[in-house]
Amino acid sequence: MHDRPTACATAHLRTLRALLPPLLAAALLAPFDADAQAWPAKPIRMIVNFAAGGSTDVIARSMAPRLGDALGQQVLVENRVGAGGNIGLDVVARSAPDGYTLLHSSDGTILINPFLYEMPSDPAKDLAAVAPTGRAAIFLVTRAGLPVKTLPEFIAYARANPGKLNYGSAGNGTLQHVATEMLAREAKLNVVHVAYKGSQQVMVDLLGGQIDFTFDLGAAIEHIKSDKVRLLAVPSTTRSSLFPNAPTMIEAGTNMTIAWLSGVYAPAAAPRDVVLRLNREINRIMQTPEARAVLSSMAAEPATPSTPDEFAASQQKARERFGALVKDANIRVK
Repeated sequence: MHDRPTACATAHLRTLRALLPPLLAAALLAPFDADAQAWPAKPIRMIVNFAAGGSTDVIARSMAPRLGDALGQQVLVENRVGAGGNIGLDVVARSAPDGYTLLHSSDGTILINPFLYEMPSDPAKDLAAVAPTGRAAIFLVTRAGLPVKTLPEFIAYARANPGKLNYGSAGNGTLQHVATEMLAREAKLNVVHVAYKGSQQVMVDLLGGQIDFTFDLGAAIEHIKSDKVRLLAVPSTTRSSLFPNAPTMIEAGTNMTIAWLSGVYAPAAAPRDVVLRLNREINRIMQTPEARAVLSSMAAEPATPSTPDEFAASQQKARERFGALVKDANIRVK
């Protein structure tokens, strides 16, 4: 026969049985609670939706190590290119909203693409604006042989020669294309669009005289300095620090402003505290001398620091502006 348990042993067993369920529950829940409270608990992936070596990629790769140091985890940059930036955008929009997948993109994909493509994700609904990073001036440049030296002279010449001036862009719907449509509508110009597959060939043909003008994103800087192309104006709110003698387009008599802007985004349902922390760290990092030096090398500067709500509001205002322009100008991706 088996020994009968003593009264003391019986009491001990009852105590264990009573404690076991809550102990098990605590053991199962503890890792999740710790992970939620200690974000980030693992490396963060930052998707760049354009090719390595471009401005969007360079900014992300220079920012990532400093952001990683601030957060105590690696920030790994991954390029997911294609469809004008839509592929990388969709990867992030469909990712788990846990703060471990971010997007670094230029604003053309966020603001213009929804009006040009059938996109699987809606940037306005499926992404949360975290923080802007860099802002770059755009330069209105002409071939050296065009008989104009100022923006008013250019507008007068184009009006006197309707349909005879052509301009290049990196493709339908790109910032260069949209900027020229803005100018054409503002100044009532009839000019011919030549769409290329990238910006490099645009500059080659501008230097060779095959096209008459373009809105340049920085490739023309050295050619402006050597007088191989002529800078007429910049469509930003302030003059370029590189070319302080060149007027803004508003100073030159047109009501036009446009600039290239990059920023960080997260899936729409990302935790608010995560978004706010990322916003604080990114705003701080982008104002450092190291970040300014990287941006300056690309004729860019840090974006004005803003809260996530301010960034989102400015993006929505620009989205409405570009949407109206794309519709009115009947811009299509061919």
